[in-house]
Amino acid sequence: MILFFRYGGAILLSLIPAHAMASGIDEAINRALTPVSELLVSFVFFKIEVAGVGIPLVVAWLVLGSLFCTVYLNYINIRGFKHAFRLVRGDFSDGKGHGEISHFNALCTAVSGTVGIGNIAGIPIAIAAGGPGAVFWMLIAGFLGMSTKFMECTLAVLFRKENPDGTVSGGPMYYLTQGLEKLGRPKTGKALGGFYAFGILFGCLGIGNMFQSNQAYSQFLVVTGGDASFFADKGWLFGLLFALVVFSVIVGGIKSIAKVASKLVPFMALLYIVTALVIIAINGKYIPAAIAMIVESAFNTKAVGGGMLGAIVIGFQRAVFSNEAGLGSAAIAHSAVRTKEPVTEGFVAILEPTLDTLIVLAITALVITTSMVADPVFAASLMGRNLTGMAASSAAFTAHFSFAQYLLSAAGMLFALSTALAWSYYGLNGWTYLFGDNKKGKLAYNGIFCLCFALGASIQLGSLMDISDALVFLICVPNVFGLFMLAPLVKAELSVYWDKVKTGKIRAAVRENG
Repeated sequence: MILFFRYGGAILLSLIPAHAMASGIDEAINRALTPVSELLVSFVFFKIEVAGVGIPLVVAWLVLGSLFCTVYLNYINIRGFKHAFRLVRGDFSDGKGHGEISHFNALCTAVSGTVGIGNIAGIPIAIAAGGPGAVFWMLIAGFLGMSTKFMECTLAVLFRKENPDGTVSGGPMYYLTQGLEKLGRPKTGKALGGFYAFGILFGCLGIGNMFQSNQAYSQFLVVTGGDASFFADKGWLFGLLFALVVFSVIVGGIKSIAKVASKLVPFMALLYIVTALVIIAINGKYIPAAIAMIVESAFNTKAVGGGMLGAIVIGFQRAVFSNEAGLGSAAIAHSAVRTKEPVTEGFVAILEPTLDTLIVLAITALVITTSMVADPVFAASLMGRNLTGMAASSAAFTAHFSFAQYLLSAAGMLFALSTALAWSYYGLNGWTYLFGDNKKGKLAYNGIFCLCFALGASIQLGSLMDISDALVFLICVPNVFGLFMLAPLVKAELSVYWDKVKTGKIRAAVRENG
């Protein structure tokens, strides 16, 4: 889960016990990288002032991309929703076509990279910064992001590379390179594709790697007794053991990752959602007031955090950080799907923001807002930022059941593991794009990824992580540019596919193959 430090990551990492940090190494690396990170962060997250509210241009660019995809594709996020479910169910699949994994496994792998710690801790941060109204705009952003995912993932399958060993490689680096070459701009495509590959490769070692092991370790200590835990001063040991688990999965490639994700994602999502729904049910009488508070704050020009405009900015920002729509990262996982029709994975991708933003984050929002209505002290602590992030979510859950913190911690560890697995594959595709597809190179990458994962549990590299996050968000610039340029190709593919469905050609293939 993407969490940029300026908007909550630092708060979360502050929960990690100080004795888990190798302060000498941290300080040396941070001193060396701080000038670079400050320059890069200020550039990537440059803000313009509108009515007294700072709007990051990179977020505005992502929002513009989502609006374009939604309108240009004639609200495919609504029209294609039912068809997406049928595809995941297997109604239109004949089991043939290039690729390595099913629609369901591709969806689980992509979801595993987006549903994470941020779904638990991100909502309190968003509410504290933009008021309860930020939740409303977060849901709107998730709705628009469904169309962006459709565009990205259709392109990822349309322009994926089929390797000699039967595996496939795909994602923005490939559709930028090949797609723009098809439009007569080969040099531009090659430059943008290479930049994207570098950004995703370096970025995955931070947000999808070291940050996740840090979070997994902090949650593990909650479950095992905190300072009294055997692992309290052995972050390196926890990191090493966890890294071995990660390595045992990712060494098998996307098929192995997808197999684990297809089991892990439903379980961890169910564990968290059921726990959250129990809390919401207990606070049931406060739901109408909570919803009213969200809607009123969303359109209140004098509300906290810059009023309506501030709520919009924070809401869209939080949703983008959560579901990654416009960043192109999840399209890498979707590109491995086994299908003869690229558009089918675009439909399946619609469900990703639905699960991540419209369901998981929305449920978390109800837990927090109903708790705010039920307990004014909790609300004051949250809005005063004395209680935020994971601590605020934990307080809302444990107000009724003390053992809820253990369920949250267990879910957090699972989220961290699943996110690391997905991002390992994203980084691997960046690696193979830059250095070629060979077994020794892949093994070297997997080794580097797991080494960083092991280190992440015992050290905190703030500046390195800032650089990582900034690079990941910077790659949205070429990616969204590619979506604007390649949109006509997606629209043409969609038109052809709809004709096949309407005339029965797709369904006929299903019947003929049993």
